[in-house]
Amino acid sequence: MPRVNYHPKAFLLRTKNVKPGLAARTKIAALLEKDSLDAALISKKSGLSYSSVLHHLHLMEEEHIVARSNEKPYKWRLTGAGQKRLIEI
Repeated sequence: MPRVNYHPKAFLLRTKNVKPGLAARTKIAALLEKDSLDAALISKKSGLSYSSVLHHLHLMEEEHIVARSNEKPYKWRLTGAGQKRLIEI
């Protein structure tokens, strides 16, 4: 059985980490590593529905993994919180 690698920032402390959620948050975190993006663009680039992207962004925001800008359209970015890859340490 192949092992799936999830982004370290896809893991949440307050929510059960199920495979579909981890996969969705991995796609979101990978996109946000490159640039700050709005939810619509994240949805388009990741292939996830807009509502799913917003759901996971809000879960990640509660744990301070992502933050959004104050101006509309909100741009999301990764913060320094959350787990890190070993090469980042």
